[in-house]
Amino acid sequence: MIIHSAEFTGSSPDYLKCPKPDKAEYAFIGRSNVGKSSLINALLNRKNLARTSGTPGKTRLINHFLVNASWYLVDLPGYGYARISKKEREKWEVMIRQYLINRPNLMHTFVLIDVRIEPKPIDIEFINWFGENQLPLKLVFTKADKLTRPALDRNVAAFKKALSAWWDELPEFFVTSAENGEGCEALLQFIASQNKQFQEWAAGG
Repeated sequence: MIIHSAEFTGSSPDYLKCPKPDKAEYAFIGRSNVGKSSLINALLNRKNLARTSGTPGKTRLINHFLVNASWYLVDLPGYGYARISKKEREKWEVMIRQYLINRPNLMHTFVLIDVRIEPKPIDIEFINWFGENQLPLKLVFTKADKLTRPALDRNVAAFKKALSAWWDELPEFFVTSAENGEGCEALLQFIASQNKQFQEWAAGG
């Protein structure tokens, strides 16, 4: 898929205030400092479209980006550590989960995992929540350029093994790098295939 245009269209405090659900939508979420903004910028071939920061918790709303005037990429607040109050974290969690459950045009959620870090309970629990609620998701391992290929393969295998205790069939995954572009085209090709399905569904076919 070639990215011809990408623009930020607005932030929403809950799913009811999101744009009209007339286009396919793809959400990106991950633990703080997973490299989400960098990957979004790499995917959309823009340097500063999504904000990058060394401070966790900068994304605090549901942020929509209109791509090629035909589909939405959605940047969701990260889960896990952020320098905010417990009450604020709980508010985020409700906002995120209501969006994921109730957004009718949400085709897939991409859950980002830092491939350098061993499986964490918070990641496993969040991914399992998708399974419990039968919501479509894909795993996206980030920062692949930071490891040798053997180390990367070992870490991916370790994460899959940790998930296999709960999943009979593991979610599909992508291995990516915002630095060198690895995996970005595969992600965009997948989104293109889902866009086609959404269009067929919207047309009643």
